[in-house]
Amino acid sequence: MPYYKRIVGKKCYLSPVNPDDAPKYVEWLNDLEITVNLTPMSINIVNEKEFIDKNLKEGNPVFAIVDIETEKPIGNCGLHDIGWIGRHAEFGIFIGDKDYWNKGYGEEATRLILDYAFNILNLNNIFLKAMEYNKRAIRVYEKVGFKQIGRWRKAVQIAGKRYDFVMMDILADEFDSPYVKNFIEE
Repeated sequence: MPYYKRIVGKKCYLSPVNPDDAPKYVEWLNDLEITVNLTPMSINIVNEKEFIDKNLKEGNPVFAIVDIETEKPIGNCGLHDIGWIGRHAEFGIFIGDKDYWNKGYGEEATRLILDYAFNILNLNNIFLKAMEYNKRAIRVYEKVGFKQIGRWRKAVQIAGKRYDFVMMDILADEFDSPYVKNFIEE
């Protein structure tokens, strides 16, 4: 199955997830170097395929992050637990291909999905939680415009130590569309 350019940046684009990529996601999500910064989980091919199928069937905004030059999937991002009445959703992202770490792909993918969330889905508030020790992600989120709104204290234990989740959010009126507005002629 090919990738579809749902929303396109300069380095990457977001495409509906490809079910054939389930083994790659399982590989990434079982790599401790990647998942230590995510909510600890155990992923296998069965539950990953179920997750992908469920999101595709329900039309949920979960996307592959695809490198524009190579057409290679490098990660995943999505909006979860959408509250249509309150117009809010939780954001999640990971770059699974470590060759793409620290090169701006995560930042661009975050901007792309926020543009989609605010200017296509008309959501008002996007929130996330990040491990307190994931300083790299927190810096990227702040650079994009997320603000720290609190902490979920001692929410997870890793290697015998308890850590907080840093809670962050961004509002629609705090975000300037870098992509969607380019398609509107006034």
